[in-house]
Amino acid sequence: MRIRSGWTFTLARGAVVLPVVVLLACAAEEPVAVETSPDDELFARASQVFAPLPETAASPDNELTQVKVDLGQRLYFDPQLSKRGNVSCDSCHSLATFGVDNEPTSEGDAGDRGERNAPTVLNAALHVAQFWDGRAPDVEAQATMPILNPVEMAIPSEEFLVERLSAIDGYREMFAAAFPGADGGLTFANVGRALGAFERTLMTYSRFDQYLQGDREALTADEKAGLELFLKLGCGACHNGVTAGGQAFRKFGLNESYWVHTKSGTIDEGRAGITGDDADRYYFKIASLRNVAETAPYFHDGSVESLPEALTIMARVQIGAELTDRQADQMAAFLGSLTGELPETTRDAAGTGG
Repeated sequence: MRIRSGWTFTLARGAVVLPVVVLLACAAEEPVAVETSPDDELFARASQVFAPLPETAASPDNELTQVKVDLGQRLYFDPQLSKRGNVSCDSCHSLATFGVDNEPTSEGDAGDRGERNAPTVLNAALHVAQFWDGRAPDVEAQATMPILNPVEMAIPSEEFLVERLSAIDGYREMFAAAFPGADGGLTFANVGRALGAFERTLMTYSRFDQYLQGDREALTADEKAGLELFLKLGCGACHNGVTAGGQAFRKFGLNESYWVHTKSGTIDEGRAGITGDDADRYYFKIASLRNVAETAPYFHDGSVESLPEALTIMARVQIGAELTDRQADQMAAFLGSLTGELPETTRDAAGTGG
């Protein structure tokens, strides 16, 4: 595997804080002065809620070999995975724009649009499930679903795609190398495994990761103020862990209905459409906040363009809090520190299979 190293960032300096002296009893029961600071306390609280990214999202069921990742990369950029050859995976999840297309909904192979906003593919392999409603357990399963979806890539059958790829130079050899053995070769299931392997390498290390690893100057004063507010309001109860979200499902509209705010004009029942359980009505996978400053528009319906506005709506409908403009801007500043370094992969580097 190619290992990325030598992350480079321009670091903004945080504000200078004055130490607070806390007295602790030593073994002899005599007070000993130990210096702490608000910055130390903030770091300690943040470290309990979040964790730095790993280099890859490893899977026991899909070994990450370089030949498999290279195959997945080629497939990811190949428009021949769509019936008319108009769209690739990268069309809706562009790696040049943080794994999204910055559209409310995405245009498929025939020009029709889907019903939900396309979430980012970056870091998504670390999520508990895939899609807003969680209908795919992992990126390997998710990768094949749009291929057969008539609105998205519109391939009519698994056999159709296998026959098409078999006629393209190099694919048979690449699949044989990536998947040796009796169950190997060019199969529809292995298309999903190759794409999943590639997506498991799409991690975006950020300044916030530097902060979590001990660099207290990786965040600016405004970003730290936003982090402080984020934790104080309890946002970390949902948006936590290595991806700051993506680890559970939660009702959208715990305090008041989201639908009075939406500009899309549609009401989406969320996970209930998959499970058939009325208790899952309006439940969606909690969005990851990594790279969120770059992945507008927001929410499952893509109806909100501004991150501060999205934060204001979330605070109101989920926890009944009213953010001032200044507070929304500070929280947005903090979330900007979760913007990571884009993968080296680009369309020019990957080429296309067609």
